[in-house]
Amino acid sequence: MMMRSAASAWCIGGLSLAVCGWGAGLVAAEDLLQVSPEASRAELSAYFTHETEQLEADCLTEIQSAEDWAAHQARYRRELLEMLGLWPLPERSSLEPQITGELQADGFRVQRLLFQSLPGLFVTANLYLPDGLAQPAPAILYTCGHGEMRHNGVSIGNKTYYQHHGAWFARHGYICLMLDTLQLGEVEGVHHGTYRFGRWWWNSRGYTPAGVEAWNAIRALDYLQSRPEVDATKLGMTGRSGGGSYTWTTAAIDDRIRAAAPVAGITDLRDQVIHNCVDGHCDCMFYVNKYRWDFAQCAALIAPRPLLIVNTDADPIFPLEGVQRIHHHLHRIYQLLGGPTNLGLVIGPGDHADTQDLQIPVLRWFDQHLRSSPRIISIAAEPAFKPEQLAVLDDRAVVGSARNDRIDQEFVPFGSQQSLSPEALREEVFRGWPAESTASHLQKVVETTRDGARIQRFDLQTQPHVTVPVLVATPADSSSIVRLRIRVLNPDQWAALPLVLALAGTSQAADPLQCELIQDLVRVKEDREAVAWLAPRGVGTWAQDPDAEDTKKIRRRFLLLGQTLDSMRVWDLRQAIRRLPLRFAVDDPAVSLMARGNAALNAWLAAQFEPNVRQLELTALPETIEQWPDHLNLLRVWAPQEIETLLKQASAK
Repeated sequence: MMMRSAASAWCIGGLSLAVCGWGAGLVAAEDLLQVSPEASRAELSAYFTHETEQLEADCLTEIQSAEDWAAHQARYRRELLEMLGLWPLPERSSLEPQITGELQADGFRVQRLLFQSLPGLFVTANLYLPDGLAQPAPAILYTCGHGEMRHNGVSIGNKTYYQHHGAWFARHGYICLMLDTLQLGEVEGVHHGTYRFGRWWWNSRGYTPAGVEAWNAIRALDYLQSRPEVDATKLGMTGRSGGGSYTWTTAAIDDRIRAAAPVAGITDLRDQVIHNCVDGHCDCMFYVNKYRWDFAQCAALIAPRPLLIVNTDADPIFPLEGVQRIHHHLHRIYQLLGGPTNLGLVIGPGDHADTQDLQIPVLRWFDQHLRSSPRIISIAAEPAFKPEQLAVLDDRAVVGSARNDRIDQEFVPFGSQQSLSPEALREEVFRGWPAESTASHLQKVVETTRDGARIQRFDLQTQPHVTVPVLVATPADSSSIVRLRIRVLNPDQWAALPLVLALAGTSQAADPLQCELIQDLVRVKEDREAVAWLAPRGVGTWAQDPDAEDTKKIRRRFLLLGQTLDSMRVWDLRQAIRRLPLRFAVDDPAVSLMARGNAALNAWLAAQFEPNVRQLELTALPETIEQWPDHLNLLRVWAPQEIETLLKQASAK
């Protein structure tokens, strides 16, 4: 590609800026690109605080009476099912249960159980059965936390780590079904999609492993109800840490849980987002927060059934203050529903630890609400077997067709809708945007002149606590401007800007990325256009390296707020499209958008909302949908093939 303007010295990226010929323009160019990392971080922190406080203030405010609860409960439950990837509910296919062996201990026996919650989605479990049952007994579904256990390098399931709980319930007359989780089970899948493996497309698919864990628990209840030893009217559920989280979500969506006692499995958005607790949790702890709930709204769906909240006073990932705030919300709901005595709170000493101090109140809670016979607890919770004895799979060939390691690609079907109306996109994908009436503000910071172009730096405030830099190049002679083009920058393009400004006016070939930016300046000088370089939130500041650990942590906070980083970048671009034409008088009021790589999809989405976008110039489109920027539920609602076709059509115009 050859530039059309007059030649000057060409610069190589490895040379100093002084050699590249910046000369006296160096200071002005630095001012153009100057962004304070400290100020950006402070603004980001203020943004997360502001957004969290808004959701916190809205939590359950529409519930002021028992009648309000009756009017909203069904909708809340449907929304939670949707956010778990469970709406509509999958078909309850045959469980295909297999008992692969049985162990006997003092007072109880254990069956090693395998079933399929969906065809090919295998769940390994241990079923603890008290000896001498004369009639059907109450049953406890126990969901395990993250306790990795391996024997000879092979996972034997976290049920073996927590076996003392199953044995303890059985010794006290309860049937107990202990489930392995998707990750750390004997048939392993993945919990750490965004937490570790960069699977941001989970958000676009509307997928969370919390949905798989909830579904496995629902099917485990189906299995318990099929057993003649079980009193199907007396089912309880508990678990700690991750298992506590699954207890919350499962009990919220399944009324068969007559009493629940989650241990260390919940805190609120304030702790997760503002106080950084999300950094200690993998993806299985969270639903895809499309409806922008604080966590008390999920917890309230258990009301008025008996619920015991159990936690420690120094847990770093489920802090006491957040647990108390959740309890405060729930206490009000339980009072409205006439069942305040059905809500309990137990706080024990210590950090995030599995202690008997916490378990004794749990057993007494189930005694009270499932047996109606509280008693003195004198037997300690102790393991009865070597962990490897409880492994279910003697022959791993029986799970050769398992879907566990690819269930993230199959659990939530792709969407089938063809058309993408702005109204539907707003409802399904961009609910985390501010109100359309939110005002944006454009403030000039500094300007310079370079090779026939006047370059001005603006700060564009797109919503409270969000300011993004925009560089606007116009003809230096202040003559009329034919049209406005906006280029949406990626982090690598922002990083290239110093060299691009140094190369302005050359006819030498640079790499494609630099060529596009240099060509923008040529258009200003020769075609009388205004070109705006927009760095949407994070670009040029804290998201300069998209794969950096800090950036991952930031992106996960957006998710908890019912947003994604890229969905909010689309909002930033929309504000630029609206605001910039008002600042620069152009002959043609229509705007052209230019974007490369991931920014191309964001530009295309912004154009669906802004009718004054006439032209799209999209280059280097991502090759697979897994490489697309993530937007909540986009691929769950719309057919990806249709989006790909529309993108290619737009980029070809």
